[in-house]
Amino acid sequence: MPQFRTERIKGQLKEELSDILRLLKDPRLGFATITSVEISGDHRHVKAFVSVFGTDEEKKDTLKALESATGFIRTEVGKRIKMRHTPEVIFRIDESIEHGAHINKLLKDIERDNK
Repeated sequence: MPQFRTERIKGQLKEELSDILRLLKDPRLGFATITSVEISGDHRHVKAFVSVFGTDEEKKDTLKALESATGFIRTEVGKRIKMRHTPEVIFRIDESIEHGAHINKLLKDIERDNK
């Protein structure tokens, strides 16, 4: 039962964080998408993984913008999701999409070389 609750909360957090990102008006905030969310066992800490379309510099700027808006984001999460404690949100850049594209390119190169 607790695992079901944790999964439900993770889904809610991902949805609400995505919605909150759309509200932010920081010019440093690039094209960012919440790809996944991890939550601690006591539900007090959340790691939100963000995919950012852009250069490495734009990714860093987006992360800085999210970190500066952490207080607003946490307040909004507290208003939207009823929990005993509003979790502290930590943002991380999700490199899995770029990594997957790189692996896909390598596989295509190997396939082309074998022909």
